[in-house]
Amino acid sequence: MSDEQPRRFSPSMYAWMGTSAALIVLAAVYLTSSPPDNAVTRIGAETVDRTVGPASDAAKNGLIAFVKKKEPVAVPDVSFTDAEGKPKTLADFKGKTILLNLWATWCGPCREEMPGLDRLQAQMGSDKFEVVALSVDRGGIEASKRFLDKIKVKSLATYVDATAKATKPLRVIGMPTTLLIDAEGREVGRLVGPAEWDSPAAKKLIEAALR
Repeated sequence: MSDEQPRRFSPSMYAWMGTSAALIVLAAVYLTSSPPDNAVTRIGAETVDRTVGPASDAAKNGLIAFVKKKEPVAVPDVSFTDAEGKPKTLADFKGKTILLNLWATWCGPCREEMPGLDRLQAQMGSDKFEVVALSVDRGGIEASKRFLDKIKVKSLATYVDATAKATKPLRVIGMPTTLLIDAEGREVGRLVGPAEWDSPAAKKLIEAALR
């Protein structure tokens, strides 16, 4: 029988070994979970678009939260009215790329981003592109018009769904929510929350959808 005693490690050695093991596990998790393409982060069948500019710029203007569909999907043909109370549907815009923004007068972030949407329409609005700002405010057309007049919106048309029924088929869970819809009536992607829609990053995103 050997008289050699088993080797004993000091408490500090055990601590070092534990830290090293933890670092190895964290490195393995990072390598296996990191996306293969730095341009996108995958969320199921969707991706968070990182191609709209440097991460710092995208974070600053809110576009980092834009979730791009892996493949464009058809958008339900929801109904609403225009400023004169005439019925409209999303099908009326087919053939034109639209940025569909759902908002309400009681929504603070909506107020913040609305001037940018107005400037975007003034700068890029055409027979090929339109910002469709759809109010789901229960106050209806008059309340929506007063709100837009108060914040000096000039270029956006008034569209209203006072019943807010459009939110369910469009899967809107918060305001503002903005959908980028191509000329074939398919959702390219969406962003929940406010963004600087007249920023270079946003324009780049829209120009890509127009191609």
